[in-house]
Amino acid sequence: MARKTIDLRGEVVAITGGARGIGLATATRLTRLGATVAIGDIDEPRVKAAGEDLGLTVHSRLDVTDPRSFEEFLDRVERELGPLDVLVNNAGIMPVGQLTDEPDEVTRRILDINVFGVIVGSRLAARRMAPRRRGHVINIASLAGETFLPGLATYSGSKAAVVGFTESARRELRRSGVCFSAVLPTFTDTELSAGTPGTRGMRNAAPEDIAEAIAALITKPRPEVRVTRAAGLMSASQRYLPRRVNDAVFRLGGMYEAFTSKVDTEHRRAYEERARATR
Repeated sequence: MARKTIDLRGEVVAITGGARGIGLATATRLTRLGATVAIGDIDEPRVKAAGEDLGLTVHSRLDVTDPRSFEEFLDRVERELGPLDVLVNNAGIMPVGQLTDEPDEVTRRILDINVFGVIVGSRLAARRMAPRRRGHVINIASLAGETFLPGLATYSGSKAAVVGFTESARRELRRSGVCFSAVLPTFTDTELSAGTPGTRGMRNAAPEDIAEAIAALITKPRPEVRVTRAAGLMSASQRYLPRRVNDAVFRLGGMYEAFTSKVDTEHRRAYEERARATR
């Protein structure tokens, strides 16, 4: 994605899941563009190291499934940096595998982090922003939330929920001064996609591609953006095509096996253990 000249000086931005991947790339990009950035992440040592590397004032442990933890994080952001302008709900996990093999605790964990965490963060942020009639909540969904992939049934469902929630919240708060946007990335070269082949004939996104899209959204809000453009067009076209055509596209792209039989389980082991860990 070509980079535009963007000036975010004065914007206070909080990012969840900011210790690695898309969250860290976004924090890096927005900091370079002049924004005042805070990051939170469940991995306390990693978020501390990332925050110190970027020279951030606020970098702290954040459990997005705990409303008290989320509120304390936003309280600290506003106490030390000023009123919150933008919240990027980025934290998420993507365990892969057959639905029939998925333990209940993993299902619950996906929904708690990917859906409940987004709803909690959006609500807490909107409560702070609406009285000022200014603010922007950006929720990171996924193209998997509209392409519905084998091996990612619960994850796809969670991201579809984020898309639906974000659009509903956008409409509900349209006169409040608070903007809501959903970002739908294709498979991105982070730990979430480790050991998976992606879509045949389509490139994965880089975390920096998503970061650039988020920066552009802050300066010019839109309800929804898909990244990459090619993957987004292919995903959006599905709703207009007969099911048998979509199924054929899935087969040609190797998507029936990408998150089932074609997964390199050894390459993915470390991520899966962390993503599936219960606290």
